[in-house]
Amino acid sequence: ESFVASEHFREDIAPTATVKISWLGATFARRFAVKVEAADATSLQTHVLNKSSSAVQILGELGPRAESKLADIWCLLKQQANGESGALQTSSVPNLFFVRDGTGDLGVVDALWGGAGWEIGASPVGSQRPWTPGTRVFSH
Repeated sequence: ESFVASEHFREDIAPTATVKISWLGATFARRFAVKVEAADATSLQTHVLNKSSSAVQILGELGPRAESKLADIWCLLKQQANGESGALQTSSVPNLFFVRDGTGDLGVVDALWGGAGWEIGASPVGSQRPWTPGTRVFSH
């Protein structure tokens, strides 16, 4: 079975939406919405940043197990489709995932509950953006 990202990750905050998504970033749409993955179930571990860290620093700590899939993110989002409490934070602090994009490059996907729906963004691993303490990072 395949997980087709573009069939799931769409802006939709209607009451009938499977997952309320209020915003998809242009980088996410360009790099990740084109992906098709094998839909194999995996469980993710949660890590909470205790200091401000860049994606490169986080990857250095987690190593090869840092990588997850869009299908993994979707499973978590479905469990908190309307911002309910759960594994994902629904405060103003982001949830981070390291995912391979459509060309196979590793990128950072962040999910943030914005009140009306999830806001899904993406950035390059090499970005110097500091992720704040309290940010939840998901990995294998």
